[in-house]
Amino acid sequence: MKTLRTRLASEFLGTAFLLAAVIGSGIMGERLASGNVAIALLANTIATGAALVALILTFGPISGAHFNPVVTLADAWERGIPWAEAVQYSLAQILGGIGGAIAAHLMFGFPVVSLSQHIRTGPSQWFSEFVATFGLLSVIWGCSRTRSSVVPFAVGAYITAAYWFTASTSFANPAVTIARCLSDTFAGIRPIDVPWFVLTQFLGGFCSDPRISVVCSQFAGAR
Repeated sequence: MKTLRTRLASEFLGTAFLLAAVIGSGIMGERLASGNVAIALLANTIATGAALVALILTFGPISGAHFNPVVTLADAWERGIPWAEAVQYSLAQILGGIGGAIAAHLMFGFPVVSLSQHIRTGPSQWFSEFVATFGLLSVIWGCSRTRSSVVPFAVGAYITAAYWFTASTSFANPAVTIARCLSDTFAGIRPIDVPWFVLTQFLGGFCSDPRISVVCSQFAGAR
């Protein structure tokens, strides 16, 4: 078992690189797409999915490569890590995400921080975040219990697909959402829209737990 300090550093760096990929590829895609939003989103999607696979393979043996407070709290819920460590993991992920956003800005000559004006709100987008996070945790639950070696590829593939089948482009991660509100770029989200995204992400993650799903199914059947 790696020391807690090492694991926190892993979560910080992994989330930072993830956000650098998300925001940086969004900036590059928008610059090169000549106004074609679909091409810009495709570039953003491919870079994010590929980065996820690489980062999970790299940092997974160190910290589990959560890079996501919902994943971390789900792990704590399953007694994978202590709750006190889960809180520290989540803080490292949020700070890492902010650091990654700043790094992307510096690489492309943007202000260090610029609050996003990109509107992402409404019931359809909130429900999309519920679905996106529910699906992400379901993929992790299912693969980790049967074929843990495929988790990096399954997560990368799922997020790549979810960019396109959800109205919100599948943030599915509170740390990512918070960091993206500090970037007035292609990947941004207005700060005022963040709370609903985060709430539905945690709700989606909670409902993905197999025990909760069974209870809900039984309740639905009883009705």
